[in-house]
Amino acid sequence: MHPRTFFQHCPRCGLPAPEVLPKAPFYCERCSFLYYFNPAIAAAALILREDGAALFIRRSKDPGRGKLAMPGGFIDPGESAEEGLRREVREEVNLELDRLEYFGSFPNEYAYRGVTYQVLDLYFFAKTNLDHQAKALDDVDAFEWVLPASVDLNQIAFSSMRTALERMRKKG
Repeated sequence: MHPRTFFQHCPRCGLPAPEVLPKAPFYCERCSFLYYFNPAIAAAALILREDGAALFIRRSKDPGRGKLAMPGGFIDPGESAEEGLRREVREEVNLELDRLEYFGSFPNEYAYRGVTYQVLDLYFFAKTNLDHQAKALDDVDAFEWVLPASVDLNQIAFSSMRTALERMRKKG
């Protein structure tokens, strides 16, 4: 469900919420409280080795449990996309990234515990010379180094990630 459906009353004054379209901001006519349902921000990296293989993880939790994903995750308040991505990669696979190259952004939906979050996913190309240090850590069952062109798109956990990978393949 869209987060708007959980706003049954104004969080400031308690007035029952009017029926509005789910994507509209919440506005209270009594106290003028206004809340926008902006997307969360996440970042992921296609981490490439010198041989052209990329690192994919197997997710240990839903959404997408057991499916492939690029390492990454949600950006915390106060972090840049690059800082958050580097942190997530360390937490998930124990790697430090040498450099990042922004690729693009794609909208996504992240269904978690009965709420469907709107997310803007930012994608980067990344390099590491320490690929031998990779370990499956936080929320990761396993990882694989595979050529991006050989990955079955039906095994990718998120729609935005499938879109990004398709476009990355075209870029070469």
